[in-house]
Amino acid sequence: MKNRWVQIGLSVASLGLAAALVVFLPQIVQALTGKTVSWTEIGARFAALSWQAVALMAVLWLASLLAYTFVLTASLPGLTHLQALTLNAGGSAVSNLLPFGGAAGVALTFAMTKGWGFPARAVVVSTLSSGVWNTLFRFVLPAVGILALLASGKALSPAVVQAGWAGALSILVLVCVAGAALYWDRAAALLGRALDALMRLAPPAVRPGEHAASAALERLRADTSAVVRTRWRGLTLGMVSFLGLQWLVLVCCLHATGAYPGLAQSIAAFALSRVLTTALVTPSGTGIMEAGTIGALVFFGVPADSATAAALLFGFWTYTVEIPFGGLALGAWALLRRREGAQAAPAEEPAGR
Repeated sequence: MKNRWVQIGLSVASLGLAAALVVFLPQIVQALTGKTVSWTEIGARFAALSWQAVALMAVLWLASLLAYTFVLTASLPGLTHLQALTLNAGGSAVSNLLPFGGAAGVALTFAMTKGWGFPARAVVVSTLSSGVWNTLFRFVLPAVGILALLASGKALSPAVVQAGWAGALSILVLVCVAGAALYWDRAAALLGRALDALMRLAPPAVRPGEHAASAALERLRADTSAVVRTRWRGLTLGMVSFLGLQWLVLVCCLHATGAYPGLAQSIAAFALSRVLTTALVTPSGTGIMEAGTIGALVFFGVPADSATAAALLFGFWTYTVEIPFGGLALGAWALLRRREGAQAAPAEEPAGR
């Protein structure tokens, strides 16, 4: 990935695949669900949107961005909410344009925070802490979606119900174990020894060094424990608010397109959509997220045209619009940085003489 032309080629291929998935979405929907839908029908759903509904979506989307600033300010003490908003918007814009864009987003984070005077170690800890909290909530969402479906009263086969309960409880246990390992020294040591025991069962060719798993876990826990212990409430509140507001954006999209399937079903569809954004073949899972969400909505009894319009509209608010918004944020940051540099130059000139 160090070769610039390889990066450009992968980016073009990834964006091209995302565009193709969206263009051929009606055919994909038919293959997934057996339902036929046309762009004419989808366009009619978009044409029926009221400006009040679009305005409400915009307000909720902006509120979700503001909510996520609490995650960043909790993980990096001294960061203001305006700086956090700029950081999140710029990183999202870069990540949404590149495959494996998270690495580029992290590099941008270091460049921006360095300009604001934050030491590199504090930024590393912040990146780890916010990344861990994002990952934990990515694990929690499927369990929440499964539990919502099980509690909805929707007719499901006994085998599906049993598998659902087992899957949801397993995910929640995994999250609790990971959280405990980050918070308590003894839990981290026990988990590290268990991982070392599992690694000894691996073939020698791929087996890590002695105590490698426990050492890696200890380094991660040591770097993040201070933030987790003192600021877990802010991290958690920020993530819950961010995801809750994004779910409300989806609910608005579902209502506006006539695709609302019910409370539990909307939660399950939202959980699935957020998991599918982790697909790496396209930036932020674009095209894959929409197809999976449409499949879930159609399964819940939503007409194919309404489901497709709702998924595309939700993808606009969680992916497309972040690119120009992030571009504006990066432009403002670069302009302010240039002005600060220009103001600092005359002040340093007498000292040079």
